[in-house]
Amino acid sequence: MNVFTVAFAIIAGLVLVLAGTTRIGAWLIEKRNPPVGSFATVRDTRLHYVHVPAQNPTLPPVVFIHGASGNLLDQMLPIRSELEGKAEMLFLDRPGHGWSSRGADNATPDRQTHTIAALMDEVGIDKAIIVGHSFGGGVTASFALEHPDRTAGLVFVAAASHPWPGGGTSWYYDLTVMPVLGRIFSETLSLPAGWLRMAAATDCVFAPNPVPETYNKDAAIELVLRPSAFRSNAADVKSLFPHVSKVAPRYGEIDAPTVVISGDSDTVVYEEIHSMGLARDIPGAELIWIKNLGHKPDWTAPDLVAAAVAKIAGQAVDLSAAATAVETRIAGQAFGPVERCKDEKPPVAAQASG
Repeated sequence: MNVFTVAFAIIAGLVLVLAGTTRIGAWLIEKRNPPVGSFATVRDTRLHYVHVPAQNPTLPPVVFIHGASGNLLDQMLPIRSELEGKAEMLFLDRPGHGWSSRGADNATPDRQTHTIAALMDEVGIDKAIIVGHSFGGGVTASFALEHPDRTAGLVFVAAASHPWPGGGTSWYYDLTVMPVLGRIFSETLSLPAGWLRMAAATDCVFAPNPVPETYNKDAAIELVLRPSAFRSNAADVKSLFPHVSKVAPRYGEIDAPTVVISGDSDTVVYEEIHSMGLARDIPGAELIWIKNLGHKPDWTAPDLVAAAVAKIAGQAVDLSAAATAVETRIAGQAFGPVERCKDEKPPVAAQASG
């Protein structure tokens, strides 16, 4: 047996071990994080969702669209209690995330809006305020463009909505979308590596604000590490830059009342491009800019998100006062290593042009 045969046998054995570890790991993840809602098949997509009725609502229905790497729990856990009884709510796993299937026609944010609208039909919601976090902000903007008659208002939370310098994403997303190597990576390495990196990555998502003690467990974030979900997430992230490059010039067509919530210390997206761009491009949009707030206003300031929904609905809400209260509450927070969770700023030219 020559050296090449030995090397091949070792590599093949390692791949089989990692593939087996991934299969067992995915099974354990699903056992730990079972579905919490109902299922409906719309547009050939089996969606997992939680529909929360309201007996005597004082607000319009609200539909929540989660971001990359997430699922419906990521918004439902912090915000549901803020609006329960006041508004009918719909939380859903976007196609390919959580417990939803990917479906055949959900490859881009605009296509996902059609599936979300179909789910609204399924549960009897005609028109709603759409709340989108991070990647979900890009879907939210497209929902307003694709379904203006279904859009009662928009709340953007740390949104990703505009083209950014270079259009780059993390290397593991680039690798995962490759036809052969991506499949091998997602079926062998992404899950164990993801387990090792999850706590550190979550620190930077929240920084400079602290992570709730049991956030990753409660929000079932590890669901994204299953191979099929990891591939869906990577495909979504890679689709965002070309999508927003195409649709951002159309944001001026949006006529729904809009609130944009953003922290000035977001370490995940360029808030100076995305949130400021939405406030600039959507006529009449109100920008709520919070000092020392990171990428998770939905968890750090769920009361502010609820206040924005009420303001969109026409209630007398002083969002500036609500923002000041949040700033006072989080002043001085400095969670997460600065060298690892760096709040990078875009080039001045990019910020100016959006």
